[in-house]
Amino acid sequence: MGGINSKWLYLVVLSLIWGSSFILIKKALLGLTPYQLGALRVVITGVILFAMGFKTINTIKPADWKWLVVSGVLGSFIPAFFFAIAETEIDSAVVSVLNSLVPLNAILLGFAIFKINSTKRQIFGVVIGFLGTTILILKGADLNPNQNYWFAIFVILSTLMYATNVNIIKKYLQHVKPLTLATGNFVVIFIPAVIVLLFTDFFSENTFNHPDFKMSMVYITVLSLFGTALAKILFNRLVQMSTPVFASSVTYLMPIVALMWGVLDGETFSWLQAMASLIIFLGVYLSNKKQAKKT
Repeated sequence: MGGINSKWLYLVVLSLIWGSSFILIKKALLGLTPYQLGALRVVITGVILFAMGFKTINTIKPADWKWLVVSGVLGSFIPAFFFAIAETEIDSAVVSVLNSLVPLNAILLGFAIFKINSTKRQIFGVVIGFLGTTILILKGADLNPNQNYWFAIFVILSTLMYATNVNIIKKYLQHVKPLTLATGNFVVIFIPAVIVLLFTDFFSENTFNHPDFKMSMVYITVLSLFGTALAKILFNRLVQMSTPVFASSVTYLMPIVALMWGVLDGETFSWLQAMASLIIFLGVYLSNKKQAKKT
């Protein structure tokens, strides 16, 4: 019972943290370019994780490093830039909704590539949840007709990367402690992020003198500390204690949190979006409800 309660607690906490990340990205973009934001997110998070878990790096086996490289690039590095780029054209709440494709991709990739079985109930639950996200997307497009939905490609590609990452963690890095796993990821991607940052004109008067620069740095620091560093550790633990599908279900709850932030930021929230949110909750429940044992 304790294990069941623990995984649901992790799911809720992660939903609150990551659901708030999209509004933080939106606010940070007021004074930073998407490439500066993505690079800073990795660099700041790396510094935080190194301070907490650098001593654990020597416990990583040589054979694990190849998977840590893939996990770090697909699960943290590229999405940090892609989400920032997407939010230059698409509303933050809509981006969070598109991110709900992760569980569906986790099941498809898990079955096709990683040979991880999924039950009919899980598949049905993911389809129901995906139906809810579709309603949210369509209604969001209706309320915001001027948004460029071609930029949704960046989010969709990120969901494929996230889905691949959760399956890699479950199959190849299950034995690595969550803090060690997160730290190892950022050991791999830290230097590339610094190089990108150097080429973004970040260290210039134009950047430092921007009226929104200081607040953008506050937003990106909060995002890095909670939305990346802490969340990565919690997510790695959730994947290890549950399944890739259950862990990916966090992306069903995130849009609800993100939409609430959107309302506070002046965005419109309709009754149809509220109904879609309930459908999403139903999908999470069905995809993770244990089947009754036959007697």
